[in-house]
Amino acid sequence: MPVHRRQPSIELLELMGVVRENGNEQTSLPPVHTPLSYDYVLVAKTSENQERVAFRKQTEYIEELKKKNMRVTKIIDDDLIFYGIQAPKEIFEKYRYLLKVSDACNWSSDQSSMPLSTRIRIVHFILNHTPIHSGEGLRCLMKMKVFEAKFCLHEKRKQRELKESWARWTACLQGQPITAVRNYFGEKVALYYLWLGWYTYLLIPPAIIGIIVFLYGLAFFNTSPLIKEVCEADIVMCPLCDKCKVWQLSDTCTYAKVSLLFDNNGTVLFAMFMAVWATLFLEFWKRHRASYVCEWKVSDWCEEEEELILEIVNNANCEPKEYKHSYLRSTLVLICVTVMILVIIGLTHALVVFRVIVAVIFAEGSWEFLSTNSNSGAMMLGAVFHYLIITVMTRINRIVAMKLCEIEETRSFAATEKSFTVKMFTFQFFTYFSSLFYVAFFLGRINGHPGGYVRIAGIWRLEECHPSGCLTDLFIQMAIIMVLKQTINNVFEFTGPLLCRWLKRRRTQKLQRKCAHCYLKDDSEAKHGAELCDNCKLRDWLNNYRLSDVDSFSLFNEFLEMGVWTDVLEAIGVLAVIANGLVIGISSDFIPRLVYRYHYGPCANGTATDIDCMVGYINNTLSIARLDDRNISARQMTIPGGLNDTYCSYKDYRSNEDYSFTPQFWLILAVRFAFVILFEHVVVIFKFVAAWFVPSAPMQVKNDRLFDKLKRLKEELSSFEA
Repeated sequence: MPVHRRQPSIELLELMGVVRENGNEQTSLPPVHTPLSYDYVLVAKTSENQERVAFRKQTEYIEELKKKNMRVTKIIDDDLIFYGIQAPKEIFEKYRYLLKVSDACNWSSDQSSMPLSTRIRIVHFILNHTPIHSGEGLRCLMKMKVFEAKFCLHEKRKQRELKESWARWTACLQGQPITAVRNYFGEKVALYYLWLGWYTYLLIPPAIIGIIVFLYGLAFFNTSPLIKEVCEADIVMCPLCDKCKVWQLSDTCTYAKVSLLFDNNGTVLFAMFMAVWATLFLEFWKRHRASYVCEWKVSDWCEEEEELILEIVNNANCEPKEYKHSYLRSTLVLICVTVMILVIIGLTHALVVFRVIVAVIFAEGSWEFLSTNSNSGAMMLGAVFHYLIITVMTRINRIVAMKLCEIEETRSFAATEKSFTVKMFTFQFFTYFSSLFYVAFFLGRINGHPGGYVRIAGIWRLEECHPSGCLTDLFIQMAIIMVLKQTINNVFEFTGPLLCRWLKRRRTQKLQRKCAHCYLKDDSEAKHGAELCDNCKLRDWLNNYRLSDVDSFSLFNEFLEMGVWTDVLEAIGVLAVIANGLVIGISSDFIPRLVYRYHYGPCANGTATDIDCMVGYINNTLSIARLDDRNISARQMTIPGGLNDTYCSYKDYRSNEDYSFTPQFWLILAVRFAFVILFEHVVVIFKFVAAWFVPSAPMQVKNDRLFDKLKRLKEELSSFEA
């Protein structure tokens, strides 16, 4: 008997501490079922608390289940009826046999037993595809409140083991028992947590390098000529809004220091590193994923074919749901998706208008601190507003994506999942990043100049960047959104289920203590025919009833659908390369500084040796507007000291006479585009080389699949010849 070789990729994850198998983990699947457990429980109101029609449909649905040889146990608790559903073993034998003779799923058919998650999935499918005479299925009956809830039961012993080894705070620094998670929750959930563990572990190098880059910027706080030039400047800057006054550049010394922390030569290298990191992360994740799906024998798994098998198991005389394509429906979906994207982009425009108006209101306010920092205050308040938009639109996007899937009339649930994932990802991408793209690539670049400002509705001026750059605005907005999203979402994720459980506990009676006889049966391996008493059954069912409701899309916000996830990650990897290139080339001041250092600065001719090459950079980036400009009033030219000035400076490369762009502007623009193109081509080439150099599946995985298929074919031939 050949010894099963473990995959090197799995052993590497164990060594790194991402997973914990210890060589003793149960790699084979657990027993299918014990008589103590039920596959599903349906909850409904009693006839006294329910309309006559609803009660009739409830009774009719239960009778339809009994016709399929489902064992139904009915227990009444106060105003609720609990129906325990237990499927006959013949259903699962049919399922395993059909897997064996299927085209795509047969590699999994040699499993000697079936995981609990698969058993629940089969029963879940049958329940949802058992209609009553009027044609209404369980989903419709749930919407009509014929049934209050449906849920599967936790297996107490396995649940306790997972809590001790995995679902507790003290286990955070230990590897995950990923095989036990797979045996209990199924492959999809296990793959998500495997991905999460790998992602968390791979974040350690970026975190360390990020800290080094931060300290690098901190080290130049007092020696950087850029900071000195801002802090010691005697330059009067033009008003940032129509109601604002001129201001001293030296007043923003702190802002300039903060900007240097996030916009220096180190951050440029960090952005390049992150583009490469994203590629390596994805390529090695593919290898780890391939190793585990091979270990679990689901490499060639086809969800659509499994769904066809489930249809036959549910009804041997079923008709296949045919593939359909409607140009009318496709056109309607395309139009709806386009309209939805335009609405999201419109919200970004609304956010821009909001920031501009708030900046004016703050500037006119009586609070001096707020009026002095009106732009920063508006930017922070805009970030909070953006978070609220994200929160609201996430719910709307989900509803719209589901409705569009209904319009498409996809053939199978797997196809619905994939379609929903693509639409939801598209909507969420625009929701999250439209405003950030504006800050990163448009803020301060399309606002015009004194005498020719770009205005919204001809009234409000667009915002401007600080002379130190716009990258700090982008950082502050992202930081506020991330902090709010993590803190508030985590509060709701923790308190929401607790509140729901508390409300359900108040609506149900206090649980009775489990009797000693049933306690011993539940805590040990049950013998055939053993069963809990009704009081102890009800106790377990009430415990599960009080848990949070879940459905097929409950974990969507966590891991989407892993068939589609790989393609989504590929798209994110490409977008990350493009975004990092644009941030370095356009958002950052890296290119203007580079051009100044080698073409306009004191080191341009190569003779200066006793002076910093960046001296004079800030002044070089400023243009001058004079008092006779018709758009600048005399009141605005009053500086805080009470003195009037005859001119002010603003950040741009324009002529002081006619506001036309200088040759330096066009040179910087050309270098920006050249850098973005060069950066993206180099990183994309590296990405493809890495994808070629690091195979998506280890050779041992491919060989194991090859030998396994060869073995099965030889066994089939032997049985045929016999």
